[in-house]
Amino acid sequence: MKKSVINDLFLLMKDRNPLVHHITNGVTINDCANVTLAIGGSPVMATNIEEVCDMVQLADALVINFGTTDESMYASMIRAGQAANKKGIPVIFDPVGVGATPFRTSRAIDLLNKVNVSIVRGNATEIYALIGGKATTRGVDTGELTISKVELALKASQQLQAITVISGEHDVISDGTETVQISNGDIWLTRITGTGCMTASLIACFAGITEDWFSAAIAGMSVMSLAGERAKKALNDNDGIGTYRIKLMDEISLMNEQKWAEGVRFL
Repeated sequence: MKKSVINDLFLLMKDRNPLVHHITNGVTINDCANVTLAIGGSPVMATNIEEVCDMVQLADALVINFGTTDESMYASMIRAGQAANKKGIPVIFDPVGVGATPFRTSRAIDLLNKVNVSIVRGNATEIYALIGGKATTRGVDTGELTISKVELALKASQQLQAITVISGEHDVISDGTETVQISNGDIWLTRITGTGCMTASLIACFAGITEDWFSAAIAGMSVMSLAGERAKKALNDNDGIGTYRIKLMDEISLMNEQKWAEGVRFL
């Protein structure tokens, strides 16, 4: 992975303005739409099974997010995912809460059997559940694992045949051969809703403008982590979590190739 490749993606984003179709989390849908706009993409949030295939035909990438999935939305996810596969655009899967209940886990595995997912983004517990592991989890929060995140990302990429992105204190991205770790970020990213969902949207924006989906995954994940770090540093003494959320979106909207290259830290 070369920094110059990702630098070029920032420039390309301004020209391409990728359309990202989301079938996503009702809790964070507005955040996902706004972060897509902030980085330079265009969001659409169509979920009705009667139109998802038509919308995919217009899109450059598809995000499938399990946050508030029900049977109707799940059927739309399958149909949209298969249409995206047929068209050849990337599918980014965010398995929110998988591992917490049998319903979520079984539906996620079923989706992976029916849709060729390009990139999977989740926390360590969610990714572990996707490959058959069992770990203690609380809702969408990560639990304790006996496997390292680097080993997990590599194993998951190979088993799922998809680029794997694991968020955490150190973010890990693997394509099954090469693995990258990012050391940016701030604990406050875990104190607001939607940063994981927004990261999937950022990844999708970059994946929608290149065939190098590994670099796209690195770009999207690192933009969120670096923006979270920069937003925290920009706070005043009396600022709280609400101000941090606003500054996070500001930092994403102001991110460019120079700020990224100067601020990103790889282990």
